[in-house]
Amino acid sequence: MAKEKENTTPETKKKADKEKPVKEEKVSKESKKASEKTADSKGNSKADKKSDKKKSEKKEQGKVGKWFHDLKVEFKKVVWPTKKTVVTNTSVVVAVIAGSAVLVGLLDEGLLALLRLIYQ
Repeated sequence: MAKEKENTTPETKKKADKEKPVKEEKVSKESKKASEKTADSKGNSKADKKSDKKKSEKKEQGKVGKWFHDLKVEFKKVVWPTKKTVVTNTSVVVAVIAGSAVLVGLLDEGLLALLRLIYQ
């Protein structure tokens, strides 16, 4: 077999650099979980478990609060249309719908009249 030439473009180097930290993060998360399991197996008291539960509840509340804060920030970034633009766009949509309804109605009546002529 011939050796395949490795692709060493700047793009592939960037991809390789990005992949390395992800693998390290996975390993650190797994080791963190393993250390938590060993701590629980050593027999933590009920008070420790209650305090851990309270901490996790506070983290959840913090996450929800952060989400709403981020939502507010994003809404401030939105460029809202002016009243004139909204009225113009709405009137165009209503006109197109009305025109389409008339067209479909005329087409329906025309085909119905054609079928009446054929089957008389």
